[in-house]
Amino acid sequence: MKKFLVLYLSSVSAADQLAESTRGQRDAGTALWMTWAKRSGGALVDLGSPVGLPVKVDKGKATPSDGPVAGFSILQADSLQRAIELLHDHPHYRTPGGSIEVLEFLPTPTH
Repeated sequence: MKKFLVLYLSSVSAADQLAESTRGQRDAGTALWMTWAKRSGGALVDLGSPVGLPVKVDKGKATPSDGPVAGFSILQADSLQRAIELLHDHPHYRTPGGSIEVLEFLPTPTH
């Protein structure tokens, strides 16, 4: 079984989305995510979380970044194609500028 990092990208930060939404909108969004999580079953290793604003670290120096990552999840599937199928009709697509990137975890060499 392969593992995949799912990155939720957005033109609006997760912090701004949360700040600009009502309690009812947040509850409705959470319900959509929970429905997707239940539908994903055992393939969902980690539901993940929204993430804060990114910081770029280069040779020990940190500067604010405008990276589009708003959150993540971790999926487990037999193939990339199956992981993509699990993301069909994902609630993140309702997010302004919302898109999803999927990255396969590669095996690490043993020493």
